[in-house]
Amino acid sequence: MVQPDFADKTILITGASRGIGRACALEFARRGGRVAVHYGVNRRAAEQTLTLLPGSGHVITQADITDADAVRRMVDEVIETFGRLNVLVNNAGIFEEHPLPDVDYTAWQAAWARILTTNLVGAANASYCAAHHMMRQGGGKIINISSRTAFRGKPEAPAYAASKAGLNAFSQTLAQALAPYGIGVYAVAPGVVETDMATNDKNSPAWAAIQQQSPLGRVCRPEEVACTVAFLASDGTDYLTGGIVDLFGAAYLRT
Repeated sequence: MVQPDFADKTILITGASRGIGRACALEFARRGGRVAVHYGVNRRAAEQTLTLLPGSGHVITQADITDADAVRRMVDEVIETFGRLNVLVNNAGIFEEHPLPDVDYTAWQAAWARILTTNLVGAANASYCAAHHMMRQGGGKIINISSRTAFRGKPEAPAYAASKAGLNAFSQTLAQALAPYGIGVYAVAPGVVETDMATNDKNSPAWAAIQQQSPLGRVCRPEEVACTVAFLASDGTDYLTGGIVDLFGAAYLRT
């Protein structure tokens, strides 16, 4: 299999200080790309990601993804540093449980505002800023990290599920709008991924049950998400624009 080559290409990955974002940064760097590692509050973790990246020229960039002006500055700074932006990976997101029967109305509203502003509006703003540059540049790729909860639901975290479903619809709509400009837009929808955040109860019976949902007998690895993202960002995937790639390990099949 021919491996994607990102030599002389710039990739901005939001939420790249750990987990899926860090794995994506490593994958693009291994393929010769110059990576901008975004973080929100944990600079130390972002610096750790930076030290792991092979090659040179990678940078750290900070922005509150819920702040529209900060998002614009982030994208502008990356372009000023590298002269171009070829790939945007919208990975930054938060997960928060707020089951309707158990929270009061004030907490309910606050959870929806926080989660949608981060997971959906933040990605939309970053995409807007990146897309305008890519339009002038003559093309690019935007890849949004979604979730299988967009299809299966999440009763204890309804705003999270809704934000990911919205991200899927946004990706497909943007793909239609930006195709004439040579910009491909995709979504990657993994199930449970073996990250620090997801495996706090790794030794619990619940975790064993989650692993057995897939006939592979395990959950998705961050590196598998990263490989899928790199594939979509590579040349030759233009006709996949608007696609939502499931990474469920056959745990859940949709039609």
